[in-house]
Amino acid sequence: MADKETKTVDFEKLKKTVAIGVRMQDNVINATPYFLEENKKQALGERRVGLGVMGLHDMLIYCETEYGSEKGNKLVDQVFEVIATTAYKTSVELAKEKGSFPFLNGETREETNRLRQAFIDTGYMKKMPEDVRHSILENGIRNSHLLTVAPTGSTGTMVGVSTGLEPYFSFSYFRSGRLGKFIEVKADIVQEYLDKHPEADPENLPNWFVAAMELAPEAHADVQCVIQRWIDSSISKTVNAPQGFSVEQVEKIYERLYRGGAKGGTVYVDGSRDSQVLTLKAEENEIPTQFKEKSKQHVVLLDTISDLRSTDVTIGSEVGNTCPVCRKGKVKEIGGCNTCSNCGTQLKCGL
Repeated sequence: MADKETKTVDFEKLKKTVAIGVRMQDNVINATPYFLEENKKQALGERRVGLGVMGLHDMLIYCETEYGSEKGNKLVDQVFEVIATTAYKTSVELAKEKGSFPFLNGETREETNRLRQAFIDTGYMKKMPEDVRHSILENGIRNSHLLTVAPTGSTGTMVGVSTGLEPYFSFSYFRSGRLGKFIEVKADIVQEYLDKHPEADPENLPNWFVAAMELAPEAHADVQCVIQRWIDSSISKTVNAPQGFSVEQVEKIYERLYRGGAKGGTVYVDGSRDSQVLTLKAEENEIPTQFKEKSKQHVVLLDTISDLRSTDVTIGSEVGNTCPVCRKGKVKEIGGCNTCSNCGTQLKCGL
């Protein structure tokens, strides 16, 4: 949806895509086989769909706008307002063509009007433009819910974009598969930028290439709250916090999410578990009184992909199968698990 030449959002394309997406998802409700009558009654009764996004951070980067900044939040707010209002207007048009979702229809005209009035008087709908609310009152609406933001971890990774509404965790990381290999991976969008700007310093990219762990936890929360205003269902979002983030600091983030109107939230403190999928390398376990911006670092991504590429490579200061935790031992297959010969960390079980 980003025009890479003008560095702006193509809102007309966005509107057309949303309208098509709503109609497509509404058709899916009818095309779905329902194995339980109760499920069928509920699905066909409310006709709930969940149009979402992925690649939000890519869009901001193409618009040369920093994720989590005031300018970025204004653009995100504008984008999701267009998505929400277009989705609802499309659903009203569908209601004119095919009728409202059955649970919105009463046995009499008076009861139907009462149900429609209750629908537009909900907290979410009160934030909608008045013309949208009025059109629902006049014509009904095809779907009880229209929007959600799923994590899209697999699909986003498959097509090479940022997942869901999340910022990139890192633009440079190491991927380890079942054999304990550490292969350097760089986000495609970074290479695309470097190809267009050969004079650019890969180690000192513009501020719009901000990564998740370089953002203050408050910035993560604020982006979610900006988007939640325009999402009638739920949002998948992780507030990334640095190592040493205290219980009291986590509590304040949840309070910030609550006050900002979020329906839910997740705070993950880096290093709070013995093993995690994404870990910053050479991270000191200090307890900061407030979030301090860190220099951009490589991270280690542990997954289940069998990568058979050669390990006889030098990756920065890492060589071959050097352990990403202690960076002293070698990762070997011991007892079916990829285990460091020095610190004993088990990175991935091969069984």
